[in-house]
Amino acid sequence: MPDAASPPTYRNPGKGRRRARVRVKGRQPTPGAVRDIRSLLGSGPHRRDRLLEYLHVLHVLHDEFGHISAAHIAALAEITTWHMAEIFEVASFYAHLDIVKEGEDPPPPLTVRVCDGLSCQLAGAEALLEELKASEGGQVRIKRAPCMGRCDTAPVAAVGRNHVIRAKPDEVSTVIARGDTAPPTLGGPSLADYRADGGFGFLAGCYSGERTPDEVIGLVEQSGLRGLGGAGFPAGRKWRFVRAEAGPRLMVVNADEGEPGTFKDRHILETGPFRFLEGMLIAAWAVEAEEVYIYLRDEYPQLRQSLAAAIAQIGDAEPRAPTIHLRRGAGAYICGEE
Repeated sequence: MPDAASPPTYRNPGKGRRRARVRVKGRQPTPGAVRDIRSLLGSGPHRRDRLLEYLHVLHVLHDEFGHISAAHIAALAEITTWHMAEIFEVASFYAHLDIVKEGEDPPPPLTVRVCDGLSCQLAGAEALLEELKASEGGQVRIKRAPCMGRCDTAPVAAVGRNHVIRAKPDEVSTVIARGDTAPPTLGGPSLADYRADGGFGFLAGCYSGERTPDEVIGLVEQSGLRGLGGAGFPAGRKWRFVRAEAGPRLMVVNADEGEPGTFKDRHILETGPFRFLEGMLIAAWAVEAEEVYIYLRDEYPQLRQSLAAAIAQIGDAEPRAPTIHLRRGAGAYICGEE
């Protein structure tokens, strides 16, 4: 008999007469982490296509813990029954999600990201980054980040979720000292205001049968509109190709722009969210899309708030509209787990 203090021996189950002792491999969730995740996600059911959204919900833990712990990822895997490796590879890919493993020191509670896009570099972002590193320390983490879509007001620094435009070191330090880390609230027209100005009139004609999908697609073809991110492919032809495919059909709106000097999506969404949504719904109607997914970059937190409110108003007022899903990026152009 082995000594009681000796570690147990593990045998290949296929060898010998005695059954091998069962040992659970890999990182195991702690009861506390499981409680945290259940309180955030609820009882389910949990959808696989919402994995990045769930990781953002985990990111809410930053308010209390300042990071996503490996224990919380293990708990998410336990609750959803998904493979932990798959969850970890998604979480570790995105720049805005911080994972802390066992034994590692968590990052400071506040992170300041300085944009290192081309426009910001030309406007002095590198000097801003170095000066902030020299002046801010301890409880503040200073790091570079990809384009934030504010090339017209470069250089830009994000203090938490608050973007400081035309940033200077002393201005950023003042924002840090105030603890002003929340994104600003955008004003804008209501759905009633947009309708009063003629908004949703064209869409109403589509829904009522005054127009046909072929007629609307023909108008887009005649306009010569081309995809600016799709090698100039004619938009109307794409709509016609999609409509010719067997259903069900889904529509994806790419609102993650990161090319040098590009901020047109942000400008359009800030100044005319309902106009954007009407155009989107017209396109969805023309190709008979049953659901619409909007992928919005995480660098636009103020737009996520205003778009979510606008989508809710449309859902309440227009029952014929397809289901609209607003998906949030996490600091990378790629969305999802592939």
